[in-house]
Amino acid sequence: MPSRRPAEQSGYSARDLAVLEGLDAVRKRPGMYIGSNDGRGLLHCLWEIVDNAVDEAMGGWAKKVQVILHADGSMEVRDDGRGIPVDAERKTKLSGVELVMTKLHAGGKFGGGGYAVSGGLHGVGASVVNALSSRLDVEVDRGGKTHVISFRRGVPGIFEGEGPAAAFQRKSGLRVAGSVPRTRTGTRVRWWADAQVFTKDATYDLDLIRERLVQTSFLVPGLAVTLEDQRHGSDTETFLHKGGIAEFVDSVSTGDPVTGVVRLQGSGHFHETVPVLDDKGHLTPQDVERELAVDIALRWTSGYDTDMRSFVNVIATPKGGTHITGFDRAMVKVLNEQARAARVLKASDDAIIKDDVLEGLVGVVAVRVPEPQFEGQTKEILGTPAASRIVAAVVTKELTRWLTQPPRGDKASAKAVLEKVASAMRARIAARTHRDTQRRKNALESSSLPAKLVDCRSDDLAHTELFIVEGDSALGTAKMARDAQFQALLPIRGKILNVQKASLAEMLKNAECASIIQVIGAGSGRSFDLDQARYGKIILMSDADVDGAHIRCLLLTLLHRYLSPLLEAGRVYAAMPPLHRIDILGSGGKAGEVRYTYSDAQMKSTLAELEKKGRRWRDPIQRYKGLGEMDAGQLRDTTMARASRQLRRVTVGDGEVASGVFDLLMGSDVAPRKEFIISGAHTLDRARIDV
Repeated sequence: MPSRRPAEQSGYSARDLAVLEGLDAVRKRPGMYIGSNDGRGLLHCLWEIVDNAVDEAMGGWAKKVQVILHADGSMEVRDDGRGIPVDAERKTKLSGVELVMTKLHAGGKFGGGGYAVSGGLHGVGASVVNALSSRLDVEVDRGGKTHVISFRRGVPGIFEGEGPAAAFQRKSGLRVAGSVPRTRTGTRVRWWADAQVFTKDATYDLDLIRERLVQTSFLVPGLAVTLEDQRHGSDTETFLHKGGIAEFVDSVSTGDPVTGVVRLQGSGHFHETVPVLDDKGHLTPQDVERELAVDIALRWTSGYDTDMRSFVNVIATPKGGTHITGFDRAMVKVLNEQARAARVLKASDDAIIKDDVLEGLVGVVAVRVPEPQFEGQTKEILGTPAASRIVAAVVTKELTRWLTQPPRGDKASAKAVLEKVASAMRARIAARTHRDTQRRKNALESSSLPAKLVDCRSDDLAHTELFIVEGDSALGTAKMARDAQFQALLPIRGKILNVQKASLAEMLKNAECASIIQVIGAGSGRSFDLDQARYGKIILMSDADVDGAHIRCLLLTLLHRYLSPLLEAGRVYAAMPPLHRIDILGSGGKAGEVRYTYSDAQMKSTLAELEKKGRRWRDPIQRYKGLGEMDAGQLRDTTMARASRQLRRVTVGDGEVASGVFDLLMGSDVAPRKEFIISGAHTLDRARIDV
């Protein structure tokens, strides 16, 4: 054990300590404020400025918000709100604009009366964006004048030209750039992200921007949100929705509806002790009463997927928080009580749980509260304790009323909801029972597994592998090529059922699909338990032709739809059998070494390399179209042996995008798939078509 050196000999003293002041802390540790310095961080900066503009709309002072992606890579947000204050703040003597842009935790959302509710509330958003910009320009229309100020990496001054590369002179204070009608007010903020902070590949994702702005237009009814992309010409979109979150739920719902949009609204009060700005500009602790408004829109569909979205003052909270905790608790409690009261559930039935309630549910939970407490600057989780109690109380009262005293025309829908959640509970119990019977069996119990399964001897998850093999012919070769200790084989015949088009009942009736689920042994759908999977790796081993690719695609569709945790955990692989075998001739035409290639390009480069070295090979070069063309030794060396094989891991980066792709390529709607194939036909290499 090394001996410890005295502190005075380590070289660590007070001289090594540093205090980051002002915006230096933001530039040193940007991830603390915007989450990351890639494209996600760029979007977070945009949302900070957009949220400030939307706060004006929530207060009733703005009707329009405009977002512009300029051709030079800069971003601009415009609103017609009151405009950032331009008068001098009493303590710092700085103008309001310069104050909020250069000082952390400076703003009008700390109880001073500027905002009743807001999305931006920490007073760091605008100043953080300023600190991480190579240039930021602010224009404020207020009091009949246009006030302007510019910053370079958080320092106020004057640029002598356009763009961040222009000469810069440090200078504090606002400048008057012109006059406007006194009735015209608003703020325009334009900034260039600093290349010293953000990664080179950081870009603004137009689809995510559009999704967020559409979402905002739903959450603030009557607000016109415009997105203008000037990077490739000029493309302008305007989003305006007067129906609020009810229209939001209607727009994102898919599948056959079981109910119309159910609206649950209410509010509650709570007390908390918070520092409040007094008349002298000092923060003093005071006991204040808050009102939390709850607005929820729900719709149950006939499907199984859940799409729940939550918001606090129009800020998305993708990771939930106390408001979602209260919502979940109340939903489970009310539906259990009402299902038993209506005798949809018997006394002997199991209780409904959250998963049963959420099956097929599309909903939006929105709360508005002054000064919400978020868990971190990224505002992804609401931490206000009272939100759980108030949301639960509103849901309990309003949902009970809807179920017991449904509005005209909703009586059948209310009964259908109770029957749906009860059916989901029974399906969950049945699936659990089925899963429990499919646990890993010992040697004496293996008769319950499919007879065609060639199992391995080990039950060590870290090493066991299940090869799903195309056809019985390849099974015979694979049986001789495998490592019987760790490698199991399950043959499938032909092309399995396309489960994207089929119902759950049809999938379970299909022998091939049922055997795959049974052999893996962890259940399916919502009841899937990854910890119960019988094998550490699931390897899809199909022929290297078009039919093999189709079979692999069908298998992946089954795994994604019903066994998706396997993909998310990175436990699904595709075997890569070689396409070609090159027999290199030795002296006198005798057999020499053998090389395998996995693509036409690799084969050509290998042949070119051999020709350069003066080596000869046997013509014609063997091309494998199926696994059955290999003998056991070849299949073991190229595809199954761990030391020499190649595997391609199949993962899911974005579940929502993956679901959309599977629905496009494997779903029952033909027209979008036909359009996709036609639009991509020009990129097809005809030489690669397997005829």
